[in-house]
Amino acid sequence: MFVDKAKIYIKAGDGGSGCVSFRREKYVSTGGPDGGDGGNGGSVVFAVDPGMRTLMDFRYQHKFVAQDGEPGKKKNMHGKTGGDLVIHVPPGTVIKDFESGRVAADMREGQKTLLSGGGGGKGNARFATSTRQKPSFATSGRKSRGRFVILELKTIADVGLIGFPSVGKSTLLAACTSARPKIAEYHFTTLKPNLGVVQVHDQSFVMADIPGLIEGAHGGAGLGYDFLRHIERTRLLIHVVDASCTEGRDVIGDYRAIRQELKSYSDALAGRPEIVAANKMDIEGAKEHARELKDYFATNGTAVFEISAATGEGTRLLMEKAAEMLAKLPVPAPIVEDGVIEEWALERDDKGFDIYYEDGVYYVDGALVKEILAKTNPKEPDSMRHFQKLLVDFGIIKALRKEGAKTGDTVNLEGLEFDFVD
Repeated sequence: MFVDKAKIYIKAGDGGSGCVSFRREKYVSTGGPDGGDGGNGGSVVFAVDPGMRTLMDFRYQHKFVAQDGEPGKKKNMHGKTGGDLVIHVPPGTVIKDFESGRVAADMREGQKTLLSGGGGGKGNARFATSTRQKPSFATSGRKSRGRFVILELKTIADVGLIGFPSVGKSTLLAACTSARPKIAEYHFTTLKPNLGVVQVHDQSFVMADIPGLIEGAHGGAGLGYDFLRHIERTRLLIHVVDASCTEGRDVIGDYRAIRQELKSYSDALAGRPEIVAANKMDIEGAKEHARELKDYFATNGTAVFEISAATGEGTRLLMEKAAEMLAKLPVPAPIVEDGVIEEWALERDDKGFDIYYEDGVYYVDGALVKEILAKTNPKEPDSMRHFQKLLVDFGIIKALRKEGAKTGDTVNLEGLEFDFVD
C-alpha cells in the first residue's frame, strides 16, 4: 500500500527536576546544599532517509515522544540529558503544524529539529547566597508540549508524466529508466507514483510516473486528487496521450480534460512547461490521430512527439527534448518554512504576561507566569521567597503597581491568589 499522508503526535522530552540535597560527610559539621540540576529533555528531530519512498511507517505508529531528562542528584551531579528522537522520512516530505497549518519543514535532505526538549530544573545548590545558605527548594524541569503534525509526501522529480489511466505512462518510464513499475495487459492504473532516473548524454534527471487522472480529480474523484501533490514540484510535464484511440477515446478531448483538472487544482501547476507525447504509434490508426494533435498545437508551439513506449520508437528524441528544456528551467525553490514555535514562545507577548482588573481582583496571566509557577512549591517558604523575587525581577510587581494595585488588593496569578503588598 502506498501512503503519502499521515497525521502523527510528536513531543519533546520534559526537563528533569532539580535536586534538594545537603552534604552529609563525616567530620564536616556544616555541609552546604549540593543538589544538582536536572537534565534537559531530548528533542524531536526529523531526518531524510533517501531509501524511503512512502510514509508507510506512520500508518500504525502515530505517537513519537523523546526521552525525558533525568532528575538532578546529590553531590552536585547533574541529571542525564534525554536522548533525541530521530524520525526518518522520505525526501520530499512536507511537515505542517496541524493546529495552525503552518509549514514547519520541507524535508529535502539532511535533518531538522522541530521541537526542542525542555530545560532541566535547577538544584538547590544554585540558590545558595550569603543570606540564604541552606535553600530547601529546587525548581522543576520545563515541561514540553506535544503537538500533532501532518506529513505530506510531495515527490521530488524534474519531470512528471501525466495523462489518463492506461495511456502508457508506466511503460514509458520503464522504457527510459531502470524503474520497473507494475504494468498489466488489461485496463489498469498505477496506484502509486514511481520514480526513475533518465540519462541523456552527460545529463540526468528524475522522472515520475504520476497515477492516472480522471475528470473531477481536483474535486476528489478517483485517485488523481490524492496524487496531484506529487507533480507540484516538477519543472516539466510530459502529457502522454493514447493516439491509438482503440477504446473510442478522443485525443483532443482527453488532452483538454486533463488540462482542466490541472488548472482546477492549481494555476501554477497548469502553467508548467509541457511536452505532448502521442503514444502507441505502433498501433494502426495512431498516425492520423497524432496529426490531429499537431494541428491542434500548431499555433501555440507546444512540441508533440510521436512515440511507442512499447517498442521504444521516438522515446530517445522525447527524452533529449526534455533534457534540453530542463537545462533552461530554474530549480524550484523549497517551500517557505514558518517553523514550529514552542508553546511558551507562541503564547508569550513582549512582556510575557497580561494584567486585567475584574470584580475587585487583578488577574495576571501568561506563559511567563506559568513558567514561574511551575518552578514554585507553595508549601515551601524558601521557594515562595524565590517566587516573590522572580515577580520583582520580571517586572510583574511594577506592572501591578502601574495598573493601580495597592496594599491589600487581591491578585490572581493563573489561579493562585494572594494579597498585594507594596
